[in-house]
Amino acid sequence: MIVRPARILIVNRGEIAIRVARAVRELGHIAVGLWTDNEPGAAHLAYCDEWVHLEGHGHAETYLNISRLIELARRHDITAVHPGYGFLAENDGFAEALDREGLVFVGPNARAIRMMGDKAVSKRVARQAGVPTIPGSLGAVADLAEALAIAGEIAYPVLLKAVAGGGGRGMRICRDAREVEANFEAVQREARAAFGNGDLLVEKYIVNPRHVEVQILADKAGNVRHLFERECSIQRRHQKIIEEAPSPFIGDNEPLRLDICATAVKLARAVGYDSAGTVEFVMGEDRSYYFLEMNTRIQVEHPITEEITGIDLVACMIQAALGQPVDAPPQEAITHRGHAIECRICAEDPVTLAPTPGTVTGLATAFPQGTRFDHCLYEGLEVTPDFDPMVGKLVTRGMSRAVAVRKMHAALDGLAITGLVTNIPLHKQILADGAFIAGKYSTDFIEARRPQDGIQTQADLETIYRQLASIEAANMGL
Repeated sequence: MIVRPARILIVNRGEIAIRVARAVRELGHIAVGLWTDNEPGAAHLAYCDEWVHLEGHGHAETYLNISRLIELARRHDITAVHPGYGFLAENDGFAEALDREGLVFVGPNARAIRMMGDKAVSKRVARQAGVPTIPGSLGAVADLAEALAIAGEIAYPVLLKAVAGGGGRGMRICRDAREVEANFEAVQREARAAFGNGDLLVEKYIVNPRHVEVQILADKAGNVRHLFERECSIQRRHQKIIEEAPSPFIGDNEPLRLDICATAVKLARAVGYDSAGTVEFVMGEDRSYYFLEMNTRIQVEHPITEEITGIDLVACMIQAALGQPVDAPPQEAITHRGHAIECRICAEDPVTLAPTPGTVTGLATAFPQGTRFDHCLYEGLEVTPDFDPMVGKLVTRGMSRAVAVRKMHAALDGLAITGLVTNIPLHKQILADGAFIAGKYSTDFIEARRPQDGIQTQADLETIYRQLASIEAANMGL
């Protein structure tokens, strides 16, 4: 167990690096940030105690360069490394390399990362642990002929899915044999290009699916807790943009809630999990659920779980990695209170959903009580195509879902970002949709309901200017 202040290197950037740095310093440790030639004045550096130069421009030279990162860690007397999410957060080779150097990886053990990082292996482990899985291939299919045979057995529609990776890439819905034939090689190429592995699974596609995930918190002493579930069904291109906790689909069905959470704990125990992580499920219209994957890292949407449970997940995963007791009570004492919603604020065109690089010329906020904004924005920030377009996470909390939604409307109205085209207008359209208000939506919400069609870009621009004027007037006491 490490009891002296640890020097923790944050191998990430943007809002998650800020979030980690705050937790590190709150725990009395030393936050060491990285700056690259791509971002010499990165926002997260202001929240760190020290910062070091990671030479290079592209990801391969910087955030994905394991040997260079280890060299930096040795040179600067680093105790532990926190990867945030993305980049090397779910790289078992990185975790093992750190361990060989006597450095602590702030995340789960390499074995758990490796087992859960391969969708074929994770599905097999889940079945062995008694966790329900989606009907389909037991592992990667050998070729198109096997894919067609399995698809015929489980009935269409089916999903062609990359064994490796995530984030919605390497996935294609096929509604008949012709679509399997047309898409098989294309999905293989996409998977090989994105993840270096072209192996594919064939799975039954659940119609009108809900994406429900369970937050896990485990430690080195063998304690495994769940912190209840989150609903992540509002997605574009299989990537989440709005999340809620608890799930409105589960609602007040406490037996179902406890069952899915207990199932997630069962899987975490089966792989010897020892950090913060998330077990993801797809849920059918009849509320039957199936294991989807396990994310062996902190999730983008972790704030909404923190808001309803009061437990600091980032601080706890640091404590777990250092072999310390975590600041969380036993399972029976963990409760959830109220409702929280997160909107991912991205530099994206709200109509086409395409990334929109640009430079922030102004930022103003006027939020209602119960609002949290984790972000990396500042005047002069250049958002480039080099990184993910997400620049912030807007979170509201209320004693009920209706209150949380109402506060989110006010929070979105109170967030003004100029110089950058963002998806704020899309969030407003989604929150005003009757299906969302009723909590009756699935992962195809954006494709089926097309909230982007109701956006008037020029009108929204004028609204932003009115917001800026109103916020400036309030700041001046007018």
